[in-house]
Amino acid sequence: MRIYLDMCCYNRPYDDQAQLKVFMETQSKLYIQKLIKEKQFELVASYMLRYECNNNPFEMRRNTILDFIHKNTFAYVGVERKVEIETKASEIMQTGIKFKDACHVASAIYAGCEYFISTDIRLLKYNTKEIKMVSPIEFVTEMEGE
Repeated sequence: MRIYLDMCCYNRPYDDQAQLKVFMETQSKLYIQKLIKEKQFELVASYMLRYECNNNPFEMRRNTILDFIHKNTFAYVGVERKVEIETKASEIMQTGIKFKDACHVASAIYAGCEYFISTDIRLLKYNTKEIKMVSPIEFVTEMEGE
């Protein structure tokens, strides 16, 4: 099964863990990464993910995230697909989704992902039959239920 984690998902472990929801999302995201490393899921990444990560002002975070993506990506949607991705992103943006987020979703759809995983509540409200939009907690709960 192909999955796509957006940038806020990768950054969740670096957020303040004092809130229970943040802590639970972090633990779920780390568990998902473990399953990716074990080849139980196929990770998809994109040029937009790399772009956002490269703009992270925290070098350690940036390097850790890029290293994980580099070592574990099954399929990569590169900048050579920018026209197709941004055309689909324009369609997604009609629903109020911001450009970068729309590019992430469009990349995941283009790569044939079944799940788009994010901690962005507003983005998770995007509804489409093309991909299932879930939080890390929802994803783990669904996978454990199978």
